[in-house]
Amino acid sequence: MDVRKKKRLEEKGWKVGSVQEFLGLTAEENAYIELKLALSENLKKLRQQKKLTQIELAKLIESSQFHVTVMESGASSISLDLLVRSLLALGATKNDLAKMIAQPQRIQKQAGVYLIQP
Repeated sequence: MDVRKKKRLEEKGWKVGSVQEFLGLTAEENAYIELKLALSENLKKLRQQKKLTQIELAKLIESSQFHVTVMESGASSISLDLLVRSLLALGATKNDLAKMIAQPQRIQKQAGVYLIQP
């Protein structure tokens, strides 16, 4: 966010902060969410690179298209186990998974800055 815009908002009583601050997440909770988002994003990218539909991926992992949609959205209800198994089913290696996990933070990039009205 532009520094001047942030200052103007704060002067008007708005609270400006990160998702972690807004939700009151611990560093561990934030890291866990980052991990799931990175894996979810990469699942969608890898599926698209392989030119598979969600239905085709669902058949490959013996699941449903709805489940694939939920996984790709980064929903909190999806386990890391299912994300990792799905990525492996698409041909991801251990090294690929390590690179996905090592990617920079996602929460602030995806959700941006939150404003809390005064």
